[in-house]
Amino acid sequence: MRLFAALVPPASVLDDLAEAVGRGRAGAPPSVRWSSRERWHLTLAFYGEVDADRAPELAGHLARAAEGVPAPVLSLAGAGRFGQQVLWAGVRGAPDALAALDRLAAAAVAAGRAVGAAVEDRPYRPHLTLARSRGPADLDPLVAALADWSGPPWTADALRLVASTPGARPAHDVLATVPLAAGTQR
Repeated sequence: MRLFAALVPPASVLDDLAEAVGRGRAGAPPSVRWSSRERWHLTLAFYGEVDADRAPELAGHLARAAEGVPAPVLSLAGAGRFGQQVLWAGVRGAPDALAALDRLAAAAVAAGRAVGAAVEDRPYRPHLTLARSRGPADLDPLVAALADWSGPPWTADALRLVASTPGARPAHDVLATVPLAAGTQR
């Protein structure tokens, strides 16, 4: 199974983002493929291929790792790009909330390593991927179209262990939902 841990913004936040993205989509290069709203999320850790029988163990490690991590209050805002192929929406929050998000991502990585998953070893950069280009593309006009956009705040009250099925009709299936501590970080 191809697995990752993620936070999923509530529908109202995704509605606001979809509206903002819709305004900027018209100027997109033809090579840009937009991620479907149903798959929008903030990845905490990508695990790659993990044996299906290890998924419950991974979910248990995630639950223990999330204990005591307060639910951060976040917002999606602005946009950026990774190279000339990935367009993303940014993540904002108070310093305590962003610190909680970083701790959560580090805990998700540790949970993956505990079950032998091949977790990427690079600094965490919170974002929500909006689109990918099949080749190099000028994404700057799309970044500029979203530069001043700021979505409503939301409390990330649970992390999810998700199975990703790539292909012509990619799908995301939630295998486990882990609640975060009731006290929020603003």
